Amino acid sequence: MAEPRRAPAEETAVSGARFLIVEARYYDDVGALLLAGAETALKNADALWHTIRVPGALEIPPAIAIELEQAERRGVRYAGAIALGCVIRGETYHFEIVAGESSRALMDLAVSRKLPLGNGVLTVENEKQALTRANPAEGDKGGDAARAALALYRLKMKASS
Repeated sequence: MAEPRRAPAEETAVSGARFLIVEARYYDDVGALLLAGAETALKNADALWHTIRVPGALEIPPAIAIELEQAERRGVRYAGAIALGCVIRGETYHFEIVAGESSRALMDLAVSRKLPLGNGVLTVENEKQALTRANPAEGDKGGDAARAALALYRLKMKASS
């Protein structure tokens, strides 16, 4: 398999920028690895974050929308959001529904709100693939999702200055 082509990590700190992480814990081990990668990436960027846990991938987009609305009422602004979770193919059509609909809803949310969002919801064939992709020492997809949200946040800040 070809290695992923990652853009060089931007090292510009985003001191004080607050990100929302919504993590689906349907697969605890995978979720913990994704979260570790995302937290490391945010820590390296000097960002702040708040984590919410939900049962599964379909609950991630509404949880982001609910928390963004509640935070705005409290006067808290999030710089972006990071979606973390895993959908493993099974023997039924359920995989396609969960993978497709969670992804569609995340994209709708990001575009409609101009929300810097990193999608770290894995869609894999089996648990071994999930653990490899989630592990910060191997695939680091949680870190990739956080770095994507950071990159979009930096782009948004450049556009507004």
